[in-house]
Amino acid sequence: MNPDLKNILANSNKDIDNQQLMDYLSHQLSKEDSHAIEQSMAEDEFMNDAVEGLQKIESKKNMQAYVEQLNDDLHKQIAKNKTRKNKRRLKGEPHTYFAIILILILLIISFVIIKKWLDARQASSAVTTQVLPAKLLS
Repeated sequence: MNPDLKNILANSNKDIDNQQLMDYLSHQLSKEDSHAIEQSMAEDEFMNDAVEGLQKIESKKNMQAYVEQLNDDLHKQIAKNKTRKNKRRLKGEPHTYFAIILILILLIISFVIIKKWLDARQASSAVTTQVLPAKLLS
C-alpha cells in the first residue's frame, strides 16, 4: 500500500496502526481484528468520525488523490498561519527597541518638566494673591 495512505492519521490516536485502519477499510482484516477496531471506534469519537469519513469515499482508486489533496490543503493552511504569525510578531531589530525606549524616556522627561513648571507657576500665583491683599490694607 502507498505510504501516503498509511500516514492519514499519523499524529492521531496511537492505539490503532494506520495499516490496520487501511486494511479495515478495504475489508482485509479478520473478524476478530475488525471487531477490535470497531470497539476502539466506539470508545474514540475522533477515530469513529475519521473512519466514517474515509468510508464515504466511493472510489477507492481516488483515495490517493484525495489524501494528496488533503495533505496539500493542510500544508497550505499551516504555511498561511505561520506567515500570519510571523507578520504579527515584533522583529528583533535593535533599532526599533532603541527608538521605542528613547521615545518613552523623552515623554517621561517632558512630563516631569511640564509638571514642575505648572507647580512653580501655581506657587507664584498663590504668592501674588497673598501679597496683593496685604498691600491694599496698608
